[in-house]
Amino acid sequence: MPKYIIERSIPEAGALSAEDLKAISRQSCDILQNLGPQIQWVESYVTDDKLYCVYIASGPEMIRKHGDLGNFPVDLISEVRTVIGPATAEK
Repeated sequence: MPKYIIERSIPEAGALSAEDLKAISRQSCDILQNLGPQIQWVESYVTDDKLYCVYIASGPEMIRKHGDLGNFPVDLISEVRTVIGPATAEK
């Protein structure tokens, strides 16, 4: 399945407490469990006003469904085409 980066605008996301982040994570995991194996949350990066989430999913429609069910904003969905890093320079 393809990997996606999802951009979510959440004002003051960087100020969310550990308890807030835990509650959001639990809600997301509960929804994902009900959606089944067509979608998997890998990790998320929290910045001042956004979350950047990495998902493996059958397609963008599944990501939008997860967002709708959890009332999570979905501003942009980008499919990852390849991954590079420092080792790429050595190839």
